[in-house]
Amino acid sequence: MINLTVNGKTKSVDADADTPLLWVLRENLQLTGTKFGCGVALCGACTVHLDGKPVRSCSTPLSAAAGKKITTIEGVGATRTGKAVQAAWSQVDVPQCGYCQSGQIMSACALLAEKKAPSDADIDAAMSGNICRCGTYNQIRAAIHDASATLVKGA
Repeated sequence: MINLTVNGKTKSVDADADTPLLWVLRENLQLTGTKFGCGVALCGACTVHLDGKPVRSCSTPLSAAAGKKITTIEGVGATRTGKAVQAAWSQVDVPQCGYCQSGQIMSACALLAEKKAPSDADIDAAMSGNICRCGTYNQIRAAIHDASATLVKGA
């Protein structure tokens, strides 16, 4: 059994230490908001936070997550930054198919946690590992700026 802290709750899972975190989240813990995209950490659909840093859960072994705080799309809305990003995503109407959006939101939250007022270049750099097949990159950037304005205004 491996103990994990996921979205603020301690969970015990019976899985091999080298099992990708993505599958533990989806299959063992039934947290299906984190998506499988490419399986080789290139598309960003599986992004979660480990101790506040974005990681690709499809290539992160369970052993690397033990003892760290894991935040998934199901839990990110409990933070001020997560609430601001999710509200901006809805306000700007970012999703089209929606498949990549949980990973996009997780990367955006990590960026705004580090830099409250990012430039377009900061956004592009932070989001470059997240692929959107629908091409909503302009809406994503606008939503991040909107969330940033909310966070800066409320600081």
